[in-house]
Amino acid sequence: MPEITDEFILSLFSNEKTKEKAFELLLKKYQKHIYYNARRIVTVHEDADDVTQNVCIKIWKNLDRFRNESSLKTWISRICVNESLTYIEKKKKMLNLDDDESYTDFLLKTHDDFSTVTPNQIEQFLQEEIAKLPPKQRAVFTMRYYDETPYAEMSKIFDTSESALKASYHFAAEKIKKNISERLTF
Repeated sequence: MPEITDEFILSLFSNEKTKEKAFELLLKKYQKHIYYNARRIVTVHEDADDVTQNVCIKIWKNLDRFRNESSLKTWISRICVNESLTYIEKKKKMLNLDDDESYTDFLLKTHDDFSTVTPNQIEQFLQEEIAKLPPKQRAVFTMRYYDETPYAEMSKIFDTSESALKASYHFAAEKIKKNISERLTF
């Protein structure tokens, strides 16, 4: 089966009779991408499900305004990052947590996800250290580390310079490397 192109999806979406089919195809193509991007930022499965649903709603409401200034995947990623960061801020307020560090402590204390990510303890440490990063830096790190998203594409997603993103990724990687090394020193 040939890959369904973004152009095809967008052409179907522009017709009222095929709009729902277009959205169904879009979700089939991008739902996993949306979920995993959200999961890497919000870290908790249930929260990632909520963010994924919010992103899908935003896509449905705004796809007819997509202007082809970037790829559809980049546009969707930007929505996903923004929704994930907004979700974290709302959750921090709901939990009366005033900073990223207290939110991270809450995550690490209340969710066992970090101890069951993989049987490999190094991977567990990596997941825990990624969770400790500030949300925006976590988003930059995970997009670059896991998806190898080019800085030029991330620049469009985050609406910031490539050099700022490179610096953010570098600082995150160094922080993670240092913390894991300290944990492995017996």
